[in-house]
Amino acid sequence: MLNLAEPTRASWFASIEENLDLILIDHTHLEKRAASTALSMIFHYTGRSGLPRRLSEIVCEEMEHFTRMLDILETRNIELQKLKPAPYASKLVSEIRSNEPERFLDKLLVAALIEARSCERFSILGKEVDDRELADFYEELFEAEANHYTLYTGLAREHFPEKQVKQRLDELADKEVEALKAGRDLPRLHSY
Repeated sequence: MLNLAEPTRASWFASIEENLDLILIDHTHLEKRAASTALSMIFHYTGRSGLPRRLSEIVCEEMEHFTRMLDILETRNIELQKLKPAPYASKLVSEIRSNEPERFLDKLLVAALIEARSCERFSILGKEVDDRELADFYEELFEAEANHYTLYTGLAREHFPEKQVKQRLDELADKEVEALKAGRDLPRLHSY
Protein backbone atom coordinates (compact mmCIF):
# COMPACT_ATOMS: atom_id res chain seq x y z
CA MET A 1 0.00 0.00 0.00
CA LEU A 2 2.71 2.51 0.98
CA ASN A 3 5.13 1.73 -1.87
CA LEU A 4 8.18 1.66 0.42
CA ALA A 5 11.04 -0.21 -1.25
CA GLU A 6 12.16 -1.66 2.10
CA PRO A 7 10.47 -1.93 5.48
CA THR A 8 12.02 -0.42 8.59
CA ARG A 9 14.63 -2.76 10.05
CA ALA A 10 13.42 -4.83 12.97
CA SER A 11 15.88 -3.26 15.42
CA TRP A 12 14.96 0.39 14.69
CA PHE A 13 12.83 0.89 17.81
CA ALA A 14 15.49 -0.64 20.04
CA SER A 15 18.02 1.76 18.53
CA ILE A 16 15.94 4.86 19.38
CA GLU A 17 14.13 3.74 22.54
CA GLU A 18 16.66 5.32 24.93
CA ASN A 19 16.34 8.60 23.03
CA LEU A 20 12.56 8.81 22.94
CA ASP A 21 12.67 12.45 24.13
CA LEU A 22 14.73 13.33 21.03
CA ILE A 23 12.32 11.40 18.82
CA LEU A 24 9.43 13.42 20.27
CA ILE A 25 11.26 16.70 19.62
CA ASP A 26 12.18 15.58 16.11
CA HIS A 27 8.60 14.51 15.46
CA THR A 28 7.34 17.93 16.57
CA HIS A 29 9.62 19.63 14.03
CA LEU A 30 8.55 17.17 11.32
CA GLU A 31 4.87 18.04 11.76
CA LYS A 32 5.72 21.70 11.22
CA ARG A 33 7.78 20.85 8.13
CA ALA A 34 4.99 18.70 6.70
CA ALA A 35 2.58 21.63 7.00
CA SER A 36 5.15 23.91 5.38
CA THR A 37 5.63 21.51 2.46
CA ALA A 38 1.90 21.38 1.70
CA LEU A 39 1.58 25.16 2.07
CA SER A 40 4.51 25.71 -0.28
CA MET A 41 2.84 23.55 -2.94
CA ILE A 42 -0.35 25.60 -2.57
CA PHE A 43 1.66 28.75 -3.33
CA HIS A 44 3.50 27.21 -6.30
CA TYR A 45 0.67 25.23 -7.87
CA THR A 46 -2.50 27.24 -7.16
CA GLY A 47 -3.73 26.91 -10.76
CA ARG A 48 -4.05 23.13 -10.46
CA SER A 49 -7.63 21.96 -10.14
CA GLY A 50 -8.60 20.97 -6.60
CA LEU A 51 -5.06 21.16 -5.27
CA PRO A 52 -5.30 24.19 -2.95
CA ARG A 53 -8.40 22.89 -1.16
CA ARG A 54 -7.05 19.38 -0.67
CA LEU A 55 -3.61 20.49 0.42
CA SER A 56 -5.10 23.05 2.82
CA GLU A 57 -6.62 20.09 4.67
CA ILE A 58 -3.14 18.64 5.11
CA VAL A 59 -1.76 22.00 6.28
CA CYS A 60 -4.48 22.26 8.94
CA GLU A 61 -4.11 18.66 10.08
CA GLU A 62 -0.31 18.83 10.26
CA MET A 63 -0.52 22.03 12.31
CA GLU A 64 -3.00 20.33 14.63
CA HIS A 65 -0.50 17.48 15.03
CA PHE A 66 2.25 20.04 15.69
CA THR A 67 0.14 21.63 18.45
CA ARG A 68 -0.60 18.23 19.95
CA MET A 69 3.10 17.40 19.89
CA LEU A 70 3.80 20.66 21.72
CA ASP A 71 1.27 19.52 24.34
CA ILE A 72 3.00 16.14 24.64
CA LEU A 73 6.37 17.82 25.11
CA GLU A 74 4.94 20.17 27.72
CA THR A 75 3.27 17.33 29.63
CA ARG A 76 6.59 15.49 29.74
CA ASN A 77 8.63 18.62 30.61
CA ILE A 78 10.60 18.34 27.38
CA GLU A 79 11.77 21.61 25.87
CA LEU A 80 11.33 22.06 22.14
CA GLN A 81 14.81 22.78 20.93
CA LYS A 82 16.59 22.88 17.61
CA LEU A 83 17.97 19.55 16.56
CA LYS A 84 20.36 18.59 13.84
CA PRO A 85 17.95 17.06 11.35
CA ALA A 86 18.50 13.63 9.88
CA PRO A 87 19.79 13.87 6.29
CA TYR A 88 16.71 11.95 5.17
CA ALA A 89 14.48 14.73 3.84
CA SER A 90 17.26 16.81 2.28
CA LYS A 91 18.63 13.77 0.44
CA LEU A 92 15.18 12.83 -0.78
CA VAL A 93 14.35 16.41 -1.83
CA SER A 94 17.63 16.52 -3.78
CA GLU A 95 16.09 13.91 -6.11
CA ILE A 96 13.36 16.34 -7.22
CA ARG A 97 13.90 17.29 -10.84
CA SER A 98 14.19 20.98 -11.66
CA ASN A 99 12.02 21.28 -14.78
CA GLU A 100 8.23 21.45 -14.76
CA PRO A 101 5.99 19.49 -14.93
CA GLU A 102 8.38 16.78 -13.64
CA ARG A 103 9.18 18.93 -10.61
CA PHE A 104 5.51 18.99 -9.62
CA LEU A 105 5.24 15.22 -9.94
CA ASP A 106 8.39 14.68 -7.88
CA LYS A 107 7.28 17.07 -5.14
CA LEU A 108 4.02 15.17 -4.77
CA LEU A 109 5.74 11.79 -4.73
CA VAL A 110 8.53 12.80 -2.34
CA ALA A 111 5.90 14.16 0.05
CA ALA A 112 3.98 10.90 -0.35
CA LEU A 113 7.03 8.77 0.47
CA ILE A 114 7.86 10.85 3.55
CA GLU A 115 4.27 10.40 4.73
CA ALA A 116 4.51 6.66 3.99
CA ARG A 117 7.67 6.25 6.06
CA SER A 118 6.16 8.30 8.88
CA CYS A 119 3.06 6.12 8.73
CA GLU A 120 5.17 2.98 9.07
CA ARG A 121 7.20 4.46 11.94
CA PHE A 122 4.05 5.59 13.78
CA SER A 123 2.71 2.05 13.53
CA ILE A 124 5.90 0.76 15.15
CA LEU A 125 5.82 3.41 17.86
CA GLY A 126 2.15 2.69 18.55
CA LYS A 127 2.99 -0.95 19.20
CA GLU A 128 6.29 -0.50 21.02
CA VAL A 129 6.08 2.65 23.16
CA ASP A 130 5.51 1.80 26.82
CA ASP A 131 3.11 4.70 27.44
CA ARG A 132 -0.53 4.02 26.59
CA GLU A 133 -1.44 7.66 25.89
CA LEU A 134 1.50 8.13 23.55
CA ALA A 135 0.96 4.75 21.90
CA ASP A 136 -2.70 5.62 21.25
CA PHE A 137 -1.66 8.94 19.72
CA TYR A 138 0.80 7.18 17.39
CA GLU A 139 -1.85 4.70 16.34
CA GLU A 140 -4.10 7.64 15.48
CA LEU A 141 -1.31 9.30 13.50
CA PHE A 142 -0.71 6.08 11.57
CA GLU A 143 -4.11 6.49 9.92
CA ALA A 144 -3.64 10.22 9.25
CA GLU A 145 -0.27 9.64 7.56
CA ALA A 146 -1.71 6.85 5.41
CA ASN A 147 -4.42 9.28 4.29
CA HIS A 148 -1.80 11.92 3.45
CA TYR A 149 0.16 9.38 1.40
CA THR A 150 -3.03 8.50 -0.48
CA LEU A 151 -3.87 12.17 -1.04
CA TYR A 152 -0.43 12.99 -2.48
CA THR A 153 -0.32 9.93 -4.74
CA GLY A 154 -3.93 10.59 -5.76
CA LEU A 155 -3.06 14.14 -6.79
CA ALA A 156 -0.14 12.78 -8.80
CA ARG A 157 -2.47 10.36 -10.60
CA GLU A 158 -4.94 13.15 -11.34
CA HIS A 159 -2.29 15.29 -13.02
CA PHE A 160 -0.04 12.65 -14.64
CA PRO A 161 -0.51 9.32 -16.44
CA GLU A 162 -0.65 6.29 -14.13
CA LYS A 163 2.35 4.62 -15.79
CA GLN A 164 4.51 7.71 -15.32
CA VAL A 165 3.47 8.03 -11.66
CA LYS A 166 4.17 4.35 -10.93
CA GLN A 167 7.57 4.40 -12.62
CA ARG A 168 8.72 7.56 -10.85
CA LEU A 169 7.29 6.42 -7.50
CA ASP A 170 9.30 3.19 -7.77
CA GLU A 171 12.48 5.14 -8.63
CA LEU A 172 12.01 7.53 -5.74
CA ALA A 173 11.17 4.68 -3.35
CA ASP A 174 14.65 3.26 -3.97
CA LYS A 175 16.15 6.71 -3.31
CA GLU A 176 14.05 6.97 -0.13
CA VAL A 177 15.79 3.90 1.31
CA GLU A 178 19.19 5.42 0.48
CA ALA A 179 18.13 8.66 2.18
CA LEU A 180 16.99 6.73 5.24
CA LYS A 181 20.32 4.89 5.47
CA ALA A 182 22.21 8.20 5.37
CA GLY A 183 20.93 8.86 8.90
CA ARG A 184 22.32 5.61 10.25
CA ASP A 185 23.77 6.93 13.54
CA LEU A 186 21.29 9.67 14.40
CA PRO A 187 18.30 8.86 16.65
CA ARG A 188 15.51 10.48 14.66
CA LEU A 189 12.08 9.51 13.41
CA HIS A 190 13.56 9.12 9.94
CA SER A 191 16.87 7.51 10.88
CA TYR A 192 18.00 4.11 9.72
